[in-house]
Parts: sequence; C-alpha cells; structure tokens
Amino acid sequence: MKDANQAGRFIVAGMVLLLAASATCAGMFLLRPDKADFTFCNGTEIKTVDPALVTGQPEGRVVWAIFEGLTSYHPQTLEPLPGVAESWEISPDGRTYTFRLRRDARWSDGRPVTAEDFHWSFRRLLHPETAAEYAYEMWYVTHAEQYTAGRVEVGDPVEIELPDRPPGSPPFARGTVLYGRLLAVERPGDAAAANAAPGLDGSHEADDANEGANPVYVVEIDGKRRRFQRASAVPRDPSAEDYRWLLYDFRGVGIRVVDRDTLRITLNHPVPYFLEIVGFYPMAPVPRHCVERYGYPDWTKPENIVCNGPFVLKSRRIRDRIRLEKNPYYWDRDRVRLNSVDVLAAESAVTGLNLYLTGSSDWIPSVPNEIVPDLLRSGRSDFRPAPYLATEYYIFNTRRKPLDDPRVRRAIAMAVNKQEIVARVLRSGQIPAESLVPADIAQYVDYQPPRCEPYAPDRAAALLAEAGFPGGRGMPRLELLYNTHESHQAIAELLQSQWKRSLRLDVRLTNQDWARYLASRRQGEFWISRAGWIADYLDPNTFLEMFTTGNPNNHGGWSNAEYDALVAAAQTEARPEVRMRLFRRAEAILLQEMPLIPIYWPVTRNMVHPRVRGFYANILDIHPLKDIWIDMSGSTAATP
Repeated sequence: MKDANQAGRFIVAGMVLLLAASATCAGMFLLRPDKADFTFCNGTEIKTVDPALVTGQPEGRVVWAIFEGLTSYHPQTLEPLPGVAESWEISPDGRTYTFRLRRDARWSDGRPVTAEDFHWSFRRLLHPETAAEYAYEMWYVTHAEQYTAGRVEVGDPVEIELPDRPPGSPPFARGTVLYGRLLAVERPGDAAAANAAPGLDGSHEADDANEGANPVYVVEIDGKRRRFQRASAVPRDPSAEDYRWLLYDFRGVGIRVVDRDTLRITLNHPVPYFLEIVGFYPMAPVPRHCVERYGYPDWTKPENIVCNGPFVLKSRRIRDRIRLEKNPYYWDRDRVRLNSVDVLAAESAVTGLNLYLTGSSDWIPSVPNEIVPDLLRSGRSDFRPAPYLATEYYIFNTRRKPLDDPRVRRAIAMAVNKQEIVARVLRSGQIPAESLVPADIAQYVDYQPPRCEPYAPDRAAALLAEAGFPGGRGMPRLELLYNTHESHQAIAELLQSQWKRSLRLDVRLTNQDWARYLASRRQGEFWISRAGWIADYLDPNTFLEMFTTGNPNNHGGWSNAEYDALVAAAQTEARPEVRMRLFRRAEAILLQEMPLIPIYWPVTRNMVHPRVRGFYANILDIHPLKDIWIDMSGSTAATP
C-alpha cells in the first residue's frame, strides 16, 4: 500500500474533478504549520463541548476525548471498561450500582475528581433549566424523571429555589435553596385540586375550568408552613412567597455520595445496559468550580475549560479546527500515545477526501458517494466500510396539519423508493430500511423488528386521496429540511422528485448548517426533516424510546398512549423474551402510524491511514482517541 501522499494515482477522472472543485475549500485546513500527531475530519463545526448539551456524533467524538465518565468503551468489542470508576458492584436485584472512583483521577488543573463531582454533574444534567436532551437516559434512576419534569405530589420532599440571585449575577447562578415537605397544592377557587401534581411552569393537572390558574404550594420547612406562588400568578395570593424553581428534592433522587471516592446509584428497575449509559458522553462529569465561575458557554472556551479526559482543549478556530493536547493529569496518561490531535470542521466529504489524499488528514469518517464503487473495486485496505447499528430516516412534524393525519404520513412514506436511493445516490452497501430498529440488532439481542409498508406509489396516491388530497390537490407546500452534506442534498432532491412523480406534491428543500439544523428540529420549525440515530447501546430501547410522548428527542411531537405503555412495560420487564415481544408490538404501532420514514441502514465509510493503529471497525462507529497511535516504524500494513 502506498502512503497517503502517493495514493492519488488510483483516482479516476471524475474523482479528479471532485478534488479540483474542493481545492479552494480545503486550502483553509492546510495552513497550520505545527502539524498534530493525528488529524481527522469531523464532518461539521460542532455546536458545543458541554457534555450535558451535546447530542450529535461530531460533538461526541470531541467530548469523549476531553472528558471521561464512570465507564468507557473497549475500542473493538464496545464492552464497558473502567473509566473514572476503577470498579463497581451491582446488587443482587440489579437495581443498585456502587462505583469506586480512582484516587488518582484528576481534573486538568490538578484537582481530584470526586464522587461529589459526579453527583453535581448529574444534578445539572437532570435539572430542567439545563434542558439536556439526553437527561431521559438517566430517568432509570429513582425519582430522576420527577426531578427533571418538575412533577411533585403532596407528601414529597421538595426543594425551592428563591429568586434572590445577587444583582449582576450571571444567569447560571443559583438563588437560595430551601428544603421541605409539600403539604398541599391550592388553586384559587378549587379546593379539590389540593392533591394534584404540578408541572414545570407551576401549573398542575386539573379540570379545564381551572386551566391557567397558578397554584399555591404549601410547604413545611423547619416545622413551619410557608406558601409559595409565582410572582406573575393571577390571581396572586399576597401571603405567598415568590420562587424560581420548585422541584422534587434532589437529595431524594437515587444518586448518593457515600464518600469522596464512592458513588451509589439506585435504579427503578434493572437496566441491562446501564454500564454503557454511564459511559455515554452526556454522562461525563463537568468541573463545578469552572462552570460556576464562568458560566455557559464561557466555561467551555479553551482559555477557561477544565477537563478530566485523556486530552485537553488547547485551542479552537471556528470553521477550521480544534487542537487537542495530551492531558498531563489524566490517570492513564502513560497509555495515551498521541501528544496532539487536530479535529477539522470540514463538512464536505469531497474536501475531506482531498485533505486525506494530500496527507493533511489521517482519518475521514466518510467519502463522496461517487467514488465508493472505485474504492471497492480497487480493494484499498485503507477504505474500511463496515456494518453500523444506525438508521437514517425522516421525521414528520405531526403538530402541523395535514401531517397529523396518519393516512397522509403513510402515503408520503409509501411513495419513497428506498432502493432507488441506495442504488443511485449511496452505492456503498447501504440497505433500504424496513423498520426503525436496524435488522442487524438480531446479531446482539433476540429481536426481529416488524416491517413497515413497502414502496407502493399507487396505494400511496389512493391513501392520499382518501385523506382528502386527490392528486395532491389541497396539500400545502411541504418543506424538507436537511443539514449540509452532499449525500443529504442528493437524497433530498431524489425524494422531492419521487413525491412529485407519485403524489404530485410540491416540496421545497431547505439546507441548514449543523447547529441551525439541530435548533430547527428541537424547536419544531420544520415540516419534514432528515434525521439519523446511532445506537447508544445494544438494545432496541435506544431507538424506540425516542418516540415516546415528551421524549426530548421526539422532535416531531408524535404521541400514542399504547406505544408509550408498551415501551414502559418493556423497560421494566426482566424476562428477555417478553421484553422483546413488547418492543416488537410497540414498533409495529410506530410503523403503522408512521411519524417517521425509515430510509436506509448505513454502513461506516472510514478511510484510515495505514500507519494508524488502535482504530477498529465496530457496530457503533466509536473510536476512542485514547487508543489510537501512529506507527512510525515504516510499516504500512493496514492492521490495528
């Protein structure tokens, strides 16, 4: 195998044209004189490195490099390995995990990483003010969901944050926090509402006649009854004190600091993949002393940030690169063989390929679709396509008419020729998706997903007519949202053509950069949006939980009570065969209601320089930088 700067000889004429077109874009990435030990293209400009706010794979790669959770992942098998926790014990009933932290775990400023750091970070992740989209992953912990949802009942322990932040305080500062027991919930004019449960905005479930009224919470604090109500409440109880947050007392949530180096977590029920969850990047600890001093986003800036992972964030140049450097305080620093890493914010796969072929990048996670057949025919050992437990799909915004009608959604879905998409656009071994949960999950757990309705344009047109839109007449102009990438654009254009051809639908395409696209989805500012999901762990729940009512990742707003009940039952079911039957019934409902269109099951398309070691193909496409190193012996055999 030739090394990277000689590898251009294999490129076909069409590929040369692609490279020429990308030369100007790639030039900005070639200007750094101090080359890092390892450089890779990350696919986009990341939105943040705050673990609690991260949702995407590009951000995850960086967060996993600079932070470390209780566990980590084996780079090849993905089994949970000790991270900050050097060991753990699981109770016989599978509900209690006791983690023993390393005495030599340190923040990058030399301070020890303690159990209190994890306790505080989990509270921050779960607090409703943080609005963390992955908070629900920790709702397996006792009372954690109550805390995030702001749901309390009479008799519950509560914490009340007062609106007494000092003048000039940054928005992240906390006011005085009081602790007590909720005695009653009083709503003006409705004594019967006293035992109802409040929500985040201070309201609680009651009959429609009282909708909009703000309750008064009667709380016993230090043996005294005190009354709390929003200052903006109408009518206002003059005897009530104002408050900022009234939540379930976090001291009652199942996360306990036993001592400096021991953390105990208690779950509602056994969760077979909980060790994988606490190793997931949103669960990484953050430095309280840094967050409280600078606030968000300033605490994440290179000049302020404090980390606990194998690398530190040395510098960041927007739309160019992030420079990571080895963390001298990391507990396992002797095994970290890279001293510096550059993370390039190249969105274009063509630009990434140009950087790779010119020796400016050692790893690119994707290649242009046009050259995949040539790469496969050439048998290049540095091109490493592999199976991937992920699904590419489109979601409907079911809050918008007529997409709230399942018949309209099913019609649009049945008019999608997925085989045409994988054959004309992707051409890398992707498989047309017949379900949300990838069929390959059956290699790891005993789950066979049900199938959605096949491509049937005539049936789709008839169903659309049944919904009141014969020949597409009367349908509003739809908008298809996708984030910047050549493949996403090509697929969107083909979908636009298919829907026009089969259903006479008028669809406008909207392309947004990564950060804006994520915001649009989160805020529900779309009609139909591209989406993708990579399994967080090897269980159907990682896909199906997303579409439960109120899940932060359920951006389309779909809701089905039976589906919710089945997923909830599966989560608590101890018998594996029963769990999988419940999940299958839930997914069958999902595929009948069609709040999404499964498009294809992807494969990874990594190109990795032959001198790179410690890089393994795995089903989740996770490649810890801690385990990667460069073989400078002269060998170019493409082995790990």
